Amino acid sequence: MAKLRVGLLFGGRSGEHEVSIISARAIAKALAGESNAQKYETLPFYIDKDGLWHSPAVAQQVLDAGVPRNEGGETGDRAKLWQFPAEAGTVEVWFPILHGPNGEDGTIQGLLTLMQVPFVGTGVMGSAVGMDKLAMKTAFSRADLPQVKYMAVTRSQVWSNPCVFPKLCDEIEQNLGYPCFVKPANLGSSVGISKVRSRSELEAALDSAASYDRRLIVEAGVVAREVECAVLGNDNAKASVVGEITYESDFYDYETKYTDGKASLFIPAELPESVATQVQEMAIRAFEAVDGAGLSRVDFFYVEATGEIFINEINTLPGFTALSMYPQLWAKTGVSFTELVDRLIELAIERHTDKSKE
Repeated sequence: MAKLRVGLLFGGRSGEHEVSIISARAIAKALAGESNAQKYETLPFYIDKDGLWHSPAVAQQVLDAGVPRNEGGETGDRAKLWQFPAEAGTVEVWFPILHGPNGEDGTIQGLLTLMQVPFVGTGVMGSAVGMDKLAMKTAFSRADLPQVKYMAVTRSQVWSNPCVFPKLCDEIEQNLGYPCFVKPANLGSSVGISKVRSRSELEAALDSAASYDRRLIVEAGVVAREVECAVLGNDNAKASVVGEITYESDFYDYETKYTDGKASLFIPAELPESVATQVQEMAIRAFEAVDGAGLSRVDFFYVEATGEIFINEINTLPGFTALSMYPQLWAKTGVSFTELVDRLIELAIERHTDKSKE
C-alpha cells in the first residue's frame, strides 16, 4: 500500500521562526516513528526568514541542524517568493507548523486552500479570527464566554495626535486601572506584550505595542490561576484534561514560555471537578466560536477566590516543542505524541472530504 505523502511546512517570517523549527523536528520524528513510518512519507519544506521556500533536501538540513538557515539578508527578487519547490506539487496532505503572523493567521491557510490539498488545522476564517485578539474577543462575546474587561486601541491614537494620547491614557486608567496588559492584536507567544502599573509604563507600553501592530488591545489585570485545555477534532471535537501553568516571572512572556525551567506545568491541574468540567466545556465553545478544526489550545483565568472563569485566548496552531502544553495535555489524556500527529492528519483529510461534498 502506497504511503501518504505529508508536506511538513515550517519556518516562516515571524518572530517565532525558531520555535517552528523545534516543533517541526518533533513532528518529523513522530511521522518517522514505528507506527507511522509505514503510513507516511514526510517531505519537509522550509520557509526562511526572507519568505523563500526551500526544497525537502534543504529543509532536512535545517531539521537536522535545528537552527535557521542564514541566506544573508533580504531578497530583492520578489518573484522568488512564488517559486515553490517542484516537490510541493506531489504533497497529498500538508502539516503546517508555522507560528505567528503568516503562519497561523489565515494567510498560509489561504494558500494551502488554493492548492486544493488537505491541511492540518483551522481554515482561513478561523485562523484569522483566532490570531486577531480583537476579532477573537468579539467571537467569544457572541458565544457568551466571560472575559476580563478590555479596550481596543489603534496605532493612530497612540502616535498621530498628541492631544488624543493623554485622553486615551486617562480612559484606560478609569476603565481598567492598574495593573493592565498592553498587547499587539496580531502577534503570538507574548511578543510585544507589556504588564504596566503606572502612567509612565502605560505610555511606554502603548508606544512599544504600536511598533508591532496598528491594532492594539489593553486588558485589565486579574489575580488568577492560568489554566489551559487542548481541543482535538472537527465537528465533534473533544477536550483534554485541564493543565495549569505557574512561573516566577512577572507574567507568562516569550522567554518564560520557551526556556526550560522558567515555568512549571501541572497536568492535570488540581481543580475542583466542576471547575475542570466547566473549563472543558468552555474550550469546546471557544473552538466552535471561531470555527476551529483539527486542533486548538484554549487559555483561561481561574479566579479561585470567587470561582469565576474567564477565557483568555485561543491558539489555533499551538507549539509542538518538548515544553509545549498542547501535546502534553493530550499525553496525560491518553493520546501519545505519535498518535496525536496521526489523528491530526486523519482530521485534515476528513475536513477536506467534507468540504468537497458541499
